[in-house]
Amino acid sequence: MSRLGTGYLRCLQAIGRRMDYGENVYDREWDVLVVLDACRADLLRSVATDVDFLDAVETVRSVGSSSSEWLENTFGGRAETGRTVMVTGNTWTDRYLEADAFAALDEVWKYAWDDDLGTVRPATITDRAIALDREHDPDRLVVHYMQPHHPFVPDPIAGDDGMARTGSHSNDANPWVLLRRGEITTERVRSAYRANLEYVLAEVRTLVENVTGRVAITADHGNLFGEWGLYGHPMHTPVPALLAVPWAETDGQGRRSSVPTLEPPEPLPVGRIYGAETDSERLAALGYLSTQ
Repeated sequence: MSRLGTGYLRCLQAIGRRMDYGENVYDREWDVLVVLDACRADLLRSVATDVDFLDAVETVRSVGSSSSEWLENTFGGRAETGRTVMVTGNTWTDRYLEADAFAALDEVWKYAWDDDLGTVRPATITDRAIALDREHDPDRLVVHYMQPHHPFVPDPIAGDDGMARTGSHSNDANPWVLLRRGEITTERVRSAYRANLEYVLAEVRTLVENVTGRVAITADHGNLFGEWGLYGHPMHTPVPALLAVPWAETDGQGRRSSVPTLEPPEPLPVGRIYGAETDSERLAALGYLSTQ
């Protein structure tokens, strides 16, 4: 990016840091929250007619223009996290979330990263989400898939180095940089982006079949295709097209058609509710028993 472009972005970010934008997902009703990383609302809407568990796709305004910002603004200081189990492939959790603030936090990226793909396969997220849902029967379950964020698994783009596994920003060689430089067409990126969404939605279908309750499908942020002269998803950037994320709802079917097999190498960090030593303590923590 040129010095002029960098200066322009920094000015926008200075404004964004001072803005309170978006709606927190905890202000809506859901039992299972599916987060599709970097999914634009118009992208999910474009495939909805071909997905049997998707109906109306609303557009809501995110609380962040990047994963790190969304995590911090969604979960920071919220009492609801103590009753939330989270399963995630997003590497920013290590820096922006406190594990013991959650009922359980399963950072799947730490032990099931696919080095060949440069990301976390969605099947591993589905597997762990179903397992933890059955083990803990949480009040809230958050399932954060990395797709449709690049790398675009079913239709990879030449030159895409995938994601960085270090809890940092994506590698420099990624589709948004290539697009900004004019080294690839918008149509090529849109096609691969859509294919990656369709790829992850097959796993979301399995998840929906195996959980119960109200399932909401959303995203942490979108991606820019040149709107306001920007690409990708820079943090603290209050561009409407970037903050517009999908919101769709469906019902879990509870079929128990999937048998989880993946196990983390070490016990998960357990928060203050599921760390209770007895069933009575757990029920009291959940508010079902009087503690007096």
